[in-house]
Amino acid sequence: MSIAPAIRDAKGRFLNPDGSPAAQPLSRVARMMWEGKGPRWPQGLRNPPQPPPPARVPEGHAAFTFIGHASFLIRLADGTTLLTDPIFSERCSPFTWLGPKRVRPPALALDDLPRIDAVLVSHGHYDHMDLPSLRALHARFQPRLLTGLGHAEFLAKNGVPGAIELNWGEAAELPGGHRATYVPMRHFSARGIRDRALALWGGFAVEALAGGRFLFVGDTAAGGHLDVIGRAFGGFGVALIPIGAYAPLWFMQAVHVTPEQAVEAQAQLRARTALAMHFGTFQLTQEPMEEPARRLLAARGAQDFRVPGFGESLVLEI
Repeated sequence: MSIAPAIRDAKGRFLNPDGSPAAQPLSRVARMMWEGKGPRWPQGLRNPPQPPPPARVPEGHAAFTFIGHASFLIRLADGTTLLTDPIFSERCSPFTWLGPKRVRPPALALDDLPRIDAVLVSHGHYDHMDLPSLRALHARFQPRLLTGLGHAEFLAKNGVPGAIELNWGEAAELPGGHRATYVPMRHFSARGIRDRALALWGGFAVEALAGGRFLFVGDTAAGGHLDVIGRAFGGFGVALIPIGAYAPLWFMQAVHVTPEQAVEAQAQLRARTALAMHFGTFQLTQEPMEEPARRLLAARGAQDFRVPGFGESLVLEI
C-alpha cells in the first residue's frame, strides 16, 4: 500500500488525507476562545534530575530523550542524532511577551545539546516550528532540516536556509544513510489567520540504514490515515504519539487526539512501543495538566505505551 501525495483545493489550500478541509472555520475558533482556557496550570515546575542522554546505543536500537512538548533528541546506533520539532523558547507565540508560556523549562538546554545532524519539523505552528530555536541550531550545527511543502522559503527569509521540502510519501536521505519519509496527518499548518493550510503538515517515518524504523507523528486527529501508514511501512518499533491538547473535544477533535485515541493510533500504526508527547509543557487547551497522562495510563491496557519523564532517555528497539 502506497501513501498518496497531498492535494490542494481551488484556493491552493492543502486538504487532509481524507479530502476534508483542514482545521476549523474561524467562527468556531471565536466560540472556543470565548469558552476560556480551562483550569489554570501550575507555573515554574522543575524537571527532576535525569542521567544525560547515552553517548552510545546498541545496534538495532535508538535512544529517545524527551525534552518536552514534541521535542525529542534521538540518537541512532551509528551516532546520528536527530531533533524533532525543537522548541527551546519561553513562549510558543509570535510575541516574546504574549502567548502560551512554558510551565517547565526544556529538559535539555539548547547549549547542552550534542551535535545535531538533522532536524525534523512536522509543520508550521509556533509550538512546532520555533524560529529562534531553529536559527540557533543552524548557526551552531547546520543540520539537515526536513519539513513539509511550503515552508522552505519562509524559513530562509527568517534565518534558516536550506530546508528540504517534502510532500506526503516523499523521502529524503538523512546523514548516515538513514531515510525519512513525510507521511500524512489530519491537522493543518499556519502562522497567522490568512495562511491556513497554504503549507503542508505531516509526520516522519524514519528508517535506519541497518534496519528498524520509528515514527514521529507530529500533530494529528484520529483517522484512517494512521492505518494506511502502519500498513505501508509494516509497522514500527517505536512511535512518538501526541496525547494532549484535546479539550474542548467539539473543537479539538478536528486536529488532535485524546489519550484514548492515541492508544488506538498505536494499534493502527502497528507500533511495538509508543512514547507520549505533546503534554505538560504549554497550556494550549482546556484540559487539566495531569489529565492526559492519567487517562492514557488508564486506557493503554496491555499495550506498551509509555509516558516518558521530562529529560528521561529510553533506549528502545526499533
